[in-house]
Amino acid sequence: MVQGPHPAPPRTPAHAPTASVTTSVSSSRVPAAATTAIGPEQVTGAKSIVRSLEEAGAEVVFGIPGGAILPTYDPLMDSTRLRHILVRHEQGGGHAAAGYAAATGRVGVCMATSGPGATNLVTPIADAHMDSVPLVAITGQVGASLIGTDAFQEADIVGITLPVTKHNYLVTNPDDIPRVIAEAFHIASTGRPGPVLVDIAKSAMQANTTFSWPQDLNLPGYHPVTKPHAKQIREAARLIATSRKPVFYVGGGVIRAGASAQLKALAEAAGAPVVTTLMARGALPDSHPQNLGMPGMHGTVPAVAALQKADLIVALGARFDDRVTGLLSSFAPNATIVHADIDPAEIGKNRTVDVPIVGDLKEVMADLLPELAREHVQHGKPDLEGWWRQLDEWRETFPLGYDEPQDGHLSPQYVISRIGELSGPESIFAAGVGQHQMWAAQFIKYQRPNSWLNSGGLGTMGYAVPAAMGAKVGDPSRTVWAIDGDGCFQMTNQELATCTINDIPIKVAIINNSSLGMVRQWQTLFYESRYSNTDLNTGHGTVRVPDFVKMADAYGCAGLRCETAADVDSTIKRALEINDQPVVIDFTVSRDAMVWPMVAAGVSNDQIQYARGISPAWDRED
Repeated sequence: MVQGPHPAPPRTPAHAPTASVTTSVSSSRVPAAATTAIGPEQVTGAKSIVRSLEEAGAEVVFGIPGGAILPTYDPLMDSTRLRHILVRHEQGGGHAAAGYAAATGRVGVCMATSGPGATNLVTPIADAHMDSVPLVAITGQVGASLIGTDAFQEADIVGITLPVTKHNYLVTNPDDIPRVIAEAFHIASTGRPGPVLVDIAKSAMQANTTFSWPQDLNLPGYHPVTKPHAKQIREAARLIATSRKPVFYVGGGVIRAGASAQLKALAEAAGAPVVTTLMARGALPDSHPQNLGMPGMHGTVPAVAALQKADLIVALGARFDDRVTGLLSSFAPNATIVHADIDPAEIGKNRTVDVPIVGDLKEVMADLLPELAREHVQHGKPDLEGWWRQLDEWRETFPLGYDEPQDGHLSPQYVISRIGELSGPESIFAAGVGQHQMWAAQFIKYQRPNSWLNSGGLGTMGYAVPAAMGAKVGDPSRTVWAIDGDGCFQMTNQELATCTINDIPIKVAIINNSSLGMVRQWQTLFYESRYSNTDLNTGHGTVRVPDFVKMADAYGCAGLRCETAADVDSTIKRALEINDQPVVIDFTVSRDAMVWPMVAAGVSNDQIQYARGISPAWDRED
């Protein structure tokens, strides 16, 4: 029995039953290895899982064995095409698979046993769902005859993950394994990418079956629209060509679509400013003169102001989430909205849209370019001189900056900016969640896509170390940094053992303020500095609990500590010289440092604070 397709969550209506669609496996983003004709082969269900992963083009599996998945681990040991990396916690395995996918654009794969093994994957699966990361999670389930009996280590992981997967399956018939895994990789990697869970009963793994890799996929109701409607493209081009205050609002969908080159060409043709969200850092190089930086709660003043004062917003792979819009009713009150996205459920979900465009962003922007050129020939290019004069005034008046700490500790912004400068734009940076995440988004200059990994939608503490591990496995030639807070680091730091044993030399910068920093910032601003349960005592007291340098040594890593500005560069350079083991640097930074600019939750973006007590004025109109 195969359970699925399940009824889709509202955000992915492409799963609603419509006409039956037959798809060639070779037409999906599954690697070319999957197109090889594979004849019938007598195997166990467990061997069929391994063979299916090989034929789907998987290279690496992050996992940990247990009773229900154990039959699969036996043939996995004999595979010459799959590298299995034994993680120390299933959550780490899930985030590692997501980091691998985000850095490479390929499908990440993780594996866990039933019950608690599977439920430990829920957080990384939900994280991948929010951030549109292609992920396939294989979980073991108790034997088919035991399902529903509350057997040992039984959990309805299909039901549990229903709201946070793009699709999921329960497999009890071993004959279904190749087809289901082929479908899982296709669904995860096409349309709007996302996680797919395949839950396989232990009895199906132990039974004999015939392995045959499918050449065609029959997926009723699943037919993502990639080609945009020509009429909508023409209308969008007309609006771009006639707008006086346009802004391109770029989201993570541009990264997932691999459409950065098209974005650059379109932005330059339009001459319009571009803002790149937290998930889209690197979609357009930060050095590009049209890039105003990141919008939203901790965005740059010019980016936030541009959206508020725009007469046209062209949203590309963005979802008008609350962290960008602030109080939605006051967001961009005078703007006409063009919204392009691969997922039709996102269009109009939060903000009324004037011109909806459903399609793959590569194709959307490729089609927009010639239409825009025709508009320019017919009507001339719009006069954006006054708009750029205003934008440049905001850039000059409100640049990103920070105050030096008064408590004698390091400035976290300085530390992070020096990591970016010394490591360079070819590196990959994965961040946890909190203040250090925002500083890394603000003060590192991203010049290319897939160089910035973070948990944007779910905001998952503990993401950085395993995601960096997965990124390094996927792209071993690059320097990979995990920029983490001392709170986040303690949630998944056990994966340092995985890194050491498997020769995955990531570099970890702990921005150690002995606090849950972002929560403490809110307590300072909104709770009269009543610091309830945010003191972690990891470096500011007389005793370090824990001592991260000693911990690094215990895990077989190089442990470094930096406490003065004079030592920052030399410490980072030392870490960059060590490439035969993971490196952990404990940077002792000020706990009073805050992330600015800031728009408080639930208020209008017009109330952005450039620094504490300083609010820009929006009075000037052109």
